[in-house]
Amino acid sequence: MRIGELADRAKVSTRALRYYEEQGILSSERTPSGQRVYPESAVDRVRLIQQLYSAGLSSRLIASFLPCVDAQYAEPDMVERLRAERARIAASVAELQEVGRRLDLLIRLAAHPGGERCPASLDEQPTASDAATASDTAAA
Repeated sequence: MRIGELADRAKVSTRALRYYEEQGILSSERTPSGQRVYPESAVDRVRLIQQLYSAGLSSRLIASFLPCVDAQYAEPDMVERLRAERARIAASVAELQEVGRRLDLLIRLAAHPGGERCPASLDEQPTASDAATASDTAAA
Protein backbone atom coordinates (compact mmCIF):
# COMPACT_ATOMS: atom_id res chain seq x y z
CA MET A 1 0.00 0.00 0.00
CA ARG A 2 1.11 3.55 -0.63
CA ILE A 3 1.91 6.09 2.07
CA GLY A 4 -1.43 7.89 1.84
CA GLU A 5 -3.42 4.69 2.32
CA LEU A 6 -1.28 3.66 5.30
CA ALA A 7 -1.73 7.10 6.83
CA ASP A 8 -5.51 6.87 6.41
CA ARG A 9 -5.78 3.34 7.77
CA ALA A 10 -3.45 3.94 10.73
CA LYS A 11 -4.94 7.40 11.38
CA VAL A 12 -1.61 9.26 11.27
CA SER A 13 -0.16 11.85 8.94
CA THR A 14 2.12 11.01 6.05
CA ARG A 15 4.62 13.29 7.74
CA ALA A 16 4.57 11.01 10.81
CA LEU A 17 5.23 7.99 8.61
CA ARG A 18 8.21 9.69 6.99
CA TYR A 19 9.51 10.61 10.45
CA TYR A 20 9.16 7.00 11.61
CA GLU A 21 11.24 5.91 8.64
CA GLU A 22 13.89 8.54 9.42
CA GLN A 23 14.04 7.21 12.98
CA GLY A 24 14.43 3.62 11.76
CA ILE A 25 11.20 2.39 13.37
CA LEU A 26 9.25 1.82 10.14
CA SER A 27 10.47 0.63 6.78
CA SER A 28 9.11 0.60 3.27
CA GLU A 29 10.06 -0.67 -0.13
CA ARG A 30 10.45 1.75 -3.02
CA THR A 31 8.92 1.52 -6.45
CA PRO A 32 11.16 2.23 -9.45
CA SER A 33 9.78 5.77 -9.38
CA GLY A 34 10.77 6.13 -5.71
CA GLN A 35 7.33 5.93 -4.11
CA ARG A 36 7.05 4.23 -0.75
CA VAL A 37 5.16 0.94 -0.60
CA TYR A 38 4.28 -0.69 2.72
CA PRO A 39 3.17 -4.23 3.56
CA GLU A 40 -0.24 -4.84 5.13
CA SER A 41 1.48 -5.44 8.50
CA ALA A 42 2.60 -1.79 8.54
CA VAL A 43 -0.86 -0.71 9.79
CA ASP A 44 -0.43 -2.69 13.02
CA ARG A 45 3.20 -1.58 13.31
CA VAL A 46 2.25 2.09 13.09
CA ARG A 47 -0.51 1.60 15.67
CA LEU A 48 2.03 -0.05 18.00
CA ILE A 49 4.48 2.80 17.45
CA GLN A 50 1.74 5.27 18.34
CA GLN A 51 0.98 3.34 21.54
CA LEU A 52 4.66 3.28 22.49
CA TYR A 53 4.89 7.04 21.96
CA SER A 54 1.76 7.56 24.05
CA ALA A 55 3.37 5.43 26.77
CA GLY A 56 6.09 8.06 26.93
CA LEU A 57 8.86 6.26 25.07
CA SER A 58 11.29 8.20 22.89
CA SER A 59 11.88 7.25 19.26
CA ARG A 60 15.36 6.04 20.24
CA LEU A 61 13.95 3.69 22.88
CA ILE A 62 11.20 2.56 20.52
CA ALA A 63 13.84 1.72 17.91
CA SER A 64 15.67 -0.39 20.50
CA PHE A 65 12.49 -2.01 21.77
CA LEU A 66 10.80 -3.02 18.49
CA PRO A 67 13.23 -5.90 17.82
CA CYS A 68 12.21 -7.26 21.24
CA VAL A 69 8.58 -7.10 20.16
CA ASP A 70 9.42 -8.95 16.95
CA ALA A 71 11.42 -11.60 18.82
CA GLN A 72 8.83 -11.75 21.61
CA TYR A 73 11.69 -11.54 24.09
CA ALA A 74 13.39 -8.67 25.88
CA GLU A 75 16.90 -8.96 27.29
CA PRO A 76 17.27 -7.97 30.96
CA ASP A 77 19.00 -4.70 29.99
CA MET A 78 15.96 -3.71 27.92
CA VAL A 79 13.66 -4.48 30.83
CA GLU A 80 15.87 -2.23 32.98
CA ARG A 81 15.69 0.55 30.40
CA LEU A 82 11.90 0.29 30.44
CA ARG A 83 11.90 0.36 34.25
CA ALA A 84 14.11 3.45 34.20
CA GLU A 85 11.72 5.09 31.76
CA ARG A 86 8.82 4.22 34.06
CA ALA A 87 10.69 5.80 37.00
CA ARG A 88 11.33 8.93 34.91
CA ILE A 89 7.64 9.19 34.09
CA ALA A 90 6.69 8.66 37.75
CA ALA A 91 9.04 11.49 38.73
CA SER A 92 7.41 13.73 36.13
CA VAL A 93 3.97 12.88 37.51
CA ALA A 94 5.13 13.74 41.04
CA GLU A 95 6.53 17.04 39.76
CA LEU A 96 3.23 17.85 38.05
CA GLN A 97 1.34 17.02 41.25
CA GLU A 98 3.55 19.51 43.10
CA VAL A 99 2.82 22.11 40.45
CA GLY A 100 -0.88 21.41 40.96
CA ARG A 101 -0.49 21.89 44.72
CA ARG A 102 1.14 25.26 44.16
CA LEU A 103 -1.62 26.28 41.76
CA ASP A 104 -4.24 25.23 44.32
CA LEU A 105 -2.56 27.55 46.82
CA LEU A 106 -2.57 30.42 44.32
CA ILE A 107 -6.21 29.79 43.42
CA ARG A 108 -7.18 29.76 47.08
CA LEU A 109 -5.35 33.03 47.71
CA ALA A 110 -6.83 34.64 44.59
CA ALA A 111 -10.37 33.46 45.37
CA HIS A 112 -10.25 34.73 48.95
CA PRO A 113 -8.08 37.87 48.99
CA GLY A 114 -7.32 39.04 52.49
CA GLY A 115 -8.56 35.74 53.92
CA GLU A 116 -5.11 34.54 54.88
CA ARG A 117 -1.58 35.80 54.76
CA CYS A 118 0.34 35.41 51.54
CA PRO A 119 3.07 32.81 52.07
CA ALA A 120 6.70 33.78 51.72
CA SER A 121 7.07 30.84 49.35
CA LEU A 122 4.78 28.53 47.43
CA ASP A 123 6.95 25.73 48.76
CA GLU A 124 5.37 25.96 52.21
CA GLN A 125 3.73 22.72 53.21
CA PRO A 126 -0.05 22.99 53.37
CA THR A 127 -1.78 22.67 56.71
CA ALA A 128 -4.71 20.28 57.24
CA SER A 129 -7.15 23.13 56.57
CA ASP A 130 -5.19 24.04 53.42
CA ALA A 131 -5.58 20.48 52.14
CA ALA A 132 -9.34 20.59 52.75
CA THR A 133 -9.59 23.93 50.94
CA ALA A 134 -7.49 22.58 48.04
CA SER A 135 -9.88 19.64 47.70
CA ASP A 136 -12.83 22.05 47.65
CA THR A 137 -11.02 24.21 45.05
CA ALA A 138 -10.24 21.20 42.84
CA ALA A 139 -13.84 20.00 43.06
CA ALA A 140 -15.20 23.41 42.00
